[in-house]
Amino acid sequence: MPKPKVCVLRTAGTNCDKETAFAFVKAGAEACLVHINRFIDQQAKFSDYQILAIPGGFSYGDDVAAGKILANELKYRFAQDLREFIAQGKLIIGICNGFQVLVKAGILPGNCNFEQEVSLIINDSGKFEDRWVYLRTSHIAYCTSQNKCVWTKNLPQIIYLPVAHGEGKFITKDKMVLERLKNTGQVVFQYCDEEGKAASYPYNPNGSTDNIAGICDISGRILGLMPHPERHIEFYQHPRWTARKNKDGGNGLEIFRNGVNYVKKF
Repeated sequence: MPKPKVCVLRTAGTNCDKETAFAFVKAGAEACLVHINRFIDQQAKFSDYQILAIPGGFSYGDDVAAGKILANELKYRFAQDLREFIAQGKLIIGICNGFQVLVKAGILPGNCNFEQEVSLIINDSGKFEDRWVYLRTSHIAYCTSQNKCVWTKNLPQIIYLPVAHGEGKFITKDKMVLERLKNTGQVVFQYCDEEGKAASYPYNPNGSTDNIAGICDISGRILGLMPHPERHIEFYQHPRWTARKNKDGGNGLEIFRNGVNYVKKF
């Protein structure tokens, strides 16, 4: 069986593409670093891939707003291609800057018009936050019957990943959008303390509404998150790895494996 093909999309300012590609390769996929100009010049097609990954970095220097220019490119140049990609049941993941791109393109939380309903804005601290954080899977917090996100199946209730961003505060257009995300199980990750309890700064590094760190679309196949799973795919990347008894791969690796395994069964 051929390996699932992953497009790791890159452009000027992207700087987490190689780590993201490596994580997918380690998870069992074939990962291709593809510059957006190849799609613009029609040298590549989204339909050639089963997974689209938009990695972290500072696309176009985060001019205008973090991820906004790349978001506009996707929305106004490739809207139909992306609608077809999504309609075919394929997967998308956006990490940090990639999450910013997905929400500002309206791909997350997702609607037929790609209308923006949520955003990621400047951290409450007013500075770049770069450290490790605890995350809980939100189906525990909201008591929904199951976790619908295909990327997060069978993850531990609490995981540990690094963040590195200046514009990571998750907000919604209004309270109705927030309640809808919660009621439909689209809130995937929330910042928490060591025990999994909701906590304010510094546990919540940016002041996100409801401590939200990641969301998915209604199908569970499109995931966006601010923390960096590609930076914790080996056990020794954990800041306290020498004291840990568990020598399995890092928490982030399971996210990539889930995506790859889903495509293999699709």
